[in-house]
Amino acid sequence: MHNILEIFQNRVLWCAVTAWFVAQALKIPTYWLVEKELNWKRFFGSGGMPSSHSAFVISLAIMVGQTEGYGAAVFAVAVVLAAIVMYDASGVRHETGVQGQVLNEILRKVFVDGQPITDVELKELVGHTKVEVAGGVIVGLLTALGFILL
Repeated sequence: MHNILEIFQNRVLWCAVTAWFVAQALKIPTYWLVEKELNWKRFFGSGGMPSSHSAFVISLAIMVGQTEGYGAAVFAVAVVLAAIVMYDASGVRHETGVQGQVLNEILRKVFVDGQPITDVELKELVGHTKVEVAGGVIVGLLTALGFILL
């Protein structure tokens, strides 16, 4: 029988969580650089630079490979999972964001009388560009390298 407290010693898990945290934290200054607006809510939002999804799964895959071996089946599963997550983040979820932008523009044009829209606009930052995914991959790689070298 395993002890639930072993979770605190799971370096693979903590590396992935750290990569997610670092990527989310980096969204605040990158948003400020582009928008010239300091928005602390970006830490909790999806979308933006870098992709925390990519950082999360890449660091996970690297740490699984490092601990279980790069020839292990579980490493292959982690790599396939990472590929699916990154494809989804840059493809399907990005397109959802584009559709949100288009629908928001339609709503703006419908209400040409200048009255504010009381409904919350559709969320536009739900996906990632290829560059944002690449940024997440770099964060994940560097985080995993840091955990490996510690």
